[in-house]
Amino acid sequence: MAKKTKRLLGKKEIKNGIKKLAQKLNNDYCDTSPIFVCILKGAFMFLADLIRELDVPIRIDFLSVSSYGDSSRTSGVVKIIKDISIDIEGEDVLLVEDIVDTGLTLSYIFDFLKRKNPKSLKICALLEKKVRRTKKIKIDYRGFFVPNKYVIGYGLDFCEKYRNLPEIDTMEF
Repeated sequence: MAKKTKRLLGKKEIKNGIKKLAQKLNNDYCDTSPIFVCILKGAFMFLADLIRELDVPIRIDFLSVSSYGDSSRTSGVVKIIKDISIDIEGEDVLLVEDIVDTGLTLSYIFDFLKRKNPKSLKICALLEKKVRRTKKIKIDYRGFFVPNKYVIGYGLDFCEKYRNLPEIDTMEF
Protein backbone atom coordinates (compact mmCIF):
# COMPACT_ATOMS: atom_id res chain seq x y z
CA MET A 1 0.00 0.00 0.00
CA ALA A 2 1.45 3.36 -1.04
CA LYS A 3 1.77 6.06 1.62
CA LYS A 4 1.15 9.75 0.97
CA THR A 5 4.42 11.71 0.78
CA LYS A 6 5.34 15.37 0.50
CA ARG A 7 8.74 16.89 -0.42
CA LEU A 8 10.55 18.37 2.56
CA LEU A 9 14.10 18.93 1.26
CA GLY A 10 15.19 18.76 -2.36
CA LYS A 11 18.57 17.68 -3.73
CA LYS A 12 19.89 21.23 -4.00
CA GLU A 13 18.87 22.16 -0.43
CA ILE A 14 20.50 19.02 0.94
CA LYS A 15 23.70 19.64 -1.03
CA ASN A 16 23.92 23.27 0.12
CA GLY A 17 23.29 22.29 3.74
CA ILE A 18 26.03 19.67 3.59
CA LYS A 19 28.49 22.18 2.07
CA LYS A 20 27.85 24.54 5.00
CA LEU A 21 28.41 21.74 7.50
CA ALA A 22 31.63 20.74 5.73
CA GLN A 23 32.95 24.30 5.91
CA LYS A 24 32.44 24.31 9.69
CA LEU A 25 34.05 20.89 10.04
CA ASN A 26 37.02 21.91 7.87
CA ASN A 27 37.56 24.91 10.17
CA ASP A 28 37.07 23.04 13.44
CA TYR A 29 39.18 20.01 12.51
CA CYS A 30 41.89 21.74 10.43
CA ASP A 31 44.68 20.68 12.80
CA THR A 32 43.58 17.11 13.46
CA SER A 33 42.64 13.84 11.81
CA PRO A 34 39.25 12.98 13.30
CA ILE A 35 37.47 9.66 13.22
CA PHE A 36 33.98 9.89 11.79
CA VAL A 37 31.68 7.23 13.23
CA CYS A 38 28.67 6.76 10.98
CA ILE A 39 25.51 5.32 12.48
CA LEU A 40 24.14 2.75 10.07
CA LYS A 41 22.07 2.44 8.09
CA GLY A 42 20.42 5.83 7.84
CA ALA A 43 23.47 8.11 7.83
CA PHE A 44 25.49 6.40 5.07
CA MET A 45 24.37 8.72 2.25
CA PHE A 46 24.88 11.79 4.40
CA LEU A 47 28.38 10.62 5.39
CA ALA A 48 29.34 9.89 1.78
CA ASP A 49 28.32 13.34 0.57
CA LEU A 50 29.74 15.09 3.63
CA ILE A 51 33.24 13.60 3.35
CA ARG A 52 33.44 14.51 -0.34
CA GLU A 53 33.32 18.16 0.79
CA LEU A 54 36.06 17.85 3.43
CA ASP A 55 39.67 18.98 3.11
CA VAL A 56 40.88 17.46 6.39
CA PRO A 57 42.25 13.92 6.59
CA ILE A 58 39.68 11.72 8.27
CA ARG A 59 39.22 8.12 9.25
CA ILE A 60 35.85 6.39 9.05
CA ASP A 61 34.17 3.67 11.05
CA PHE A 62 30.63 2.38 11.34
CA LEU A 63 28.30 1.56 14.21
CA SER A 64 25.01 -0.22 13.74
CA VAL A 65 22.22 -0.07 16.29
CA SER A 66 18.59 -1.06 16.46
CA SER A 67 15.81 0.73 18.31
CA TYR A 68 12.97 0.82 15.80
CA GLY A 69 12.67 -2.67 14.34
CA ASP A 70 9.84 -2.64 11.78
CA SER A 71 7.96 0.19 13.43
CA SER A 72 7.70 3.93 12.88
CA ARG A 73 8.20 4.49 16.62
CA THR A 74 11.23 3.63 18.74
CA SER A 75 10.90 0.59 20.95
CA GLY A 76 12.87 2.35 23.69
CA VAL A 77 15.42 -0.47 23.71
CA VAL A 78 18.74 0.24 21.99
CA LYS A 79 20.90 -2.67 20.86
CA ILE A 80 24.42 -2.46 19.40
CA ILE A 81 24.43 -4.67 16.30
CA LYS A 82 27.91 -3.72 15.00
CA ASP A 83 30.53 -2.03 17.15
CA ILE A 84 33.30 0.18 15.77
CA SER A 85 36.60 -1.46 14.86
CA ILE A 86 38.95 1.53 15.28
CA ASP A 87 40.33 2.27 18.75
CA ILE A 88 39.07 5.78 19.53
CA GLU A 89 40.88 6.27 22.84
CA GLY A 90 42.58 9.68 22.81
CA GLU A 91 41.12 10.54 19.38
CA ASP A 92 38.83 13.31 18.14
CA VAL A 93 35.58 11.60 17.19
CA LEU A 94 32.60 12.90 15.27
CA LEU A 95 29.43 10.85 15.51
CA VAL A 96 27.49 11.15 12.21
CA GLU A 97 23.73 10.60 12.48
CA ASP A 98 20.87 10.95 10.00
CA ILE A 99 18.17 12.29 12.33
CA VAL A 100 17.81 13.13 16.00
CA ASP A 101 14.26 12.62 17.21
CA THR A 102 13.68 11.64 20.85
CA GLY A 103 17.42 11.54 21.47
CA LEU A 104 17.15 8.14 23.16
CA THR A 105 19.23 6.21 20.62
CA LEU A 106 21.82 8.95 20.17
CA SER A 107 22.18 9.46 23.92
CA TYR A 108 22.81 5.73 24.36
CA ILE A 109 25.40 5.70 21.54
CA PHE A 110 27.10 8.84 22.84
CA ASP A 111 27.49 7.31 26.32
CA PHE A 112 28.64 4.01 24.78
CA LEU A 113 31.41 5.76 22.79
CA LYS A 114 32.32 8.09 25.67
CA ARG A 115 33.28 5.00 27.71
CA LYS A 116 35.95 4.29 25.05
CA ASN A 117 37.77 7.48 26.20
CA PRO A 118 38.01 9.64 23.08
CA LYS A 119 39.84 12.97 23.35
CA SER A 120 36.68 14.67 22.10
CA LEU A 121 33.27 13.40 21.02
CA LYS A 122 30.91 15.58 19.02
CA ILE A 123 27.69 14.99 17.12
CA CYS A 124 26.84 15.89 13.53
CA ALA A 125 23.25 15.27 12.46
CA LEU A 126 21.71 15.96 9.09
CA LEU A 127 18.25 16.44 10.59
CA GLU A 128 16.92 17.37 14.01
CA LYS A 129 13.40 17.27 15.45
CA LYS A 130 13.17 19.17 18.72
CA VAL A 131 9.49 18.53 19.41
CA ARG A 132 9.76 14.91 20.59
CA ARG A 133 13.06 15.20 22.47
CA THR A 134 13.04 13.17 25.67
CA LYS A 135 16.82 13.03 26.26
CA LYS A 136 18.93 16.15 26.55
CA ILE A 137 21.76 15.89 24.05
CA LYS A 138 23.92 18.55 22.38
CA ILE A 139 24.02 18.53 18.58
CA ASP A 140 27.30 20.23 17.64
CA TYR A 141 26.67 20.32 13.88
CA ARG A 142 23.20 20.26 12.34
CA GLY A 143 22.04 20.44 8.78
CA PHE A 144 18.34 21.16 9.17
CA PHE A 145 15.55 21.36 11.71
CA VAL A 146 12.54 19.33 10.55
CA PRO A 147 8.91 19.23 11.67
CA ASN A 148 7.43 16.44 13.74
CA LYS A 149 6.67 14.26 10.71
CA TYR A 150 8.00 10.87 9.66
CA VAL A 151 10.76 11.44 7.09
CA ILE A 152 12.10 9.15 4.39
CA GLY A 153 14.68 9.29 1.63
CA TYR A 154 18.36 10.15 1.45
CA GLY A 155 19.19 7.14 3.62
CA LEU A 156 16.18 7.38 5.93
CA ASP A 157 13.73 4.53 5.73
CA PHE A 158 10.35 3.15 6.60
CA CYS A 159 10.63 -0.62 7.18
CA GLU A 160 13.92 -0.64 5.20
CA LYS A 161 12.28 0.97 2.14
CA TYR A 162 12.75 4.42 0.54
CA ARG A 163 16.43 4.88 1.54
CA ASN A 164 17.30 5.30 -2.14
CA LEU A 165 15.20 8.44 -2.68
CA PRO A 166 17.52 11.36 -3.54
CA GLU A 167 15.39 13.89 -1.62
CA ILE A 168 13.86 13.92 1.85
CA ASP A 169 10.10 13.56 2.01
CA THR A 170 7.57 13.39 4.82
CA MET A 171 5.30 10.37 4.98
CA GLU A 172 1.75 10.29 6.29
CA PHE A 173 0.20 7.18 7.72
